[in-house]
Amino acid sequence: MTAELALLAASVVLGFVHIVVVSHLQSWQRGYRWTASSREGNVAPLTGIAGRLERALRNYLETFPFFAAAVLLAAVTRTHDWLTLWGAHFYFWGRVGYAILYAADLNPARSIVWNIPTIGILMIVAAPFTG
Repeated sequence: MTAELALLAASVVLGFVHIVVVSHLQSWQRGYRWTASSREGNVAPLTGIAGRLERALRNYLETFPFFAAAVLLAAVTRTHDWLTLWGAHFYFWGRVGYAILYAADLNPARSIVWNIPTIGILMIVAAPFTG
């Protein structure tokens, strides 16, 4: 397995961690009766760290398919070079940093760090065309 595919697998785990953490924060804020309910009806938006991590999860879910597609493109084309390796690291570690900064409400650092995983995806996509 290439390092890029290993980082893709790690990113899947990271996605599950996001989901589990947000699920627990929702339950703590809205109550476990709400969690066990059919969740029909309107509820107030999550606030504080729960709201921030929910938004970070949504952002993660928006970018992950592009990362997965980029890594699979590199794998199918048998492209494995510094661009794919560093791009995969940029994505994974950038997403970890982004989630931490979002949870801590550290702006504008969060917005700046958002660029790191995005650049990582672009590096991986560019690699098959540059080699």
